[in-house]
Amino acid sequence: MAEITAALVKDLRETTGAGMMDCKKALVESDGDIQGAIDWLRKKGLSAAAKKSGRVASEGLVGVALAPGKVAMVEINAETDFVARNEAFQVFVETVAKLALETGEDVEALKAAAYPGTGRTVAEEIVHLVATIGENMTVRRVAVIEVPGGVAAAYIHGALKPGLGKIGVIVGLEGAAGEAIETLGRQIGMHVAATRPDALSIAEVDPATLEREKNVLSDQARASGKPEAIIEKMVEGRVKKFYEDVVLLEQIWVHDGESKVKAVVEKAGAKITRFVRFHLGEGIEKEATDFAAEVAAAAGV
Repeated sequence: MAEITAALVKDLRETTGAGMMDCKKALVESDGDIQGAIDWLRKKGLSAAAKKSGRVASEGLVGVALAPGKVAMVEINAETDFVARNEAFQVFVETVAKLALETGEDVEALKAAAYPGTGRTVAEEIVHLVATIGENMTVRRVAVIEVPGGVAAAYIHGALKPGLGKIGVIVGLEGAAGEAIETLGRQIGMHVAATRPDALSIAEVDPATLEREKNVLSDQARASGKPEAIIEKMVEGRVKKFYEDVVLLEQIWVHDGESKVKAVVEKAGAKITRFVRFHLGEGIEKEATDFAAEVAAAAGV
């Protein structure tokens, strides 16, 4: 039997919004497994959480850079929000995003790239910035989308300056390049920033996630006491709603509140090839108490 600590109960409560005693019971029932406890609470109707949201434990900036038919996005972390407003740090993020257009999605290749005008690599420039600014930092992740003959677009939510902010989305669109498709690309980026889809299409939904969702929905439906034939239809309807929550093409277009994203894209004569959403610090646990040491190690300091 796993030890059910107060910290574990607190984490589950913050994630699901369920009561303290319900959280403790859920953890006991799941032998301390957080995801199992979330599913248990949902089956009992005590939590509406579908997944644990990323918990921000770092600062810095998300930056994007555009070239014809190509877009790059980087996340560069620092210790405090103060650094995000430092001009030298902002220039660094802008420059690294532009370099990513050439180096691609390999973080190590990006860190090994020559940093313009310094004779240093990106990794060495990080060490220089640490000494200059006084905070540790690291290039955490990078995404690049290329659409030859199509459109690559970017959107930064709440930008500190053009191309820099805390939430970024990049989108690839096949279709005749032009102002209308470019505008659509930016609108899709805005939509993704707001709705946080997990997959582009139903076919791309993670099978394990779908199976777990069906299990939860089936147990919820059986609790109604209805016959199995009706339960099957109930689950089918709820799975459809699940897809509308997590699949971009199945979502309702935020810009009109009624059309599906796939209908909007088809009407424009376009096709979404890929999207990527970065939320600064997402997935870094608050419990990682020595973040300074973590980023110093990643930067090679």
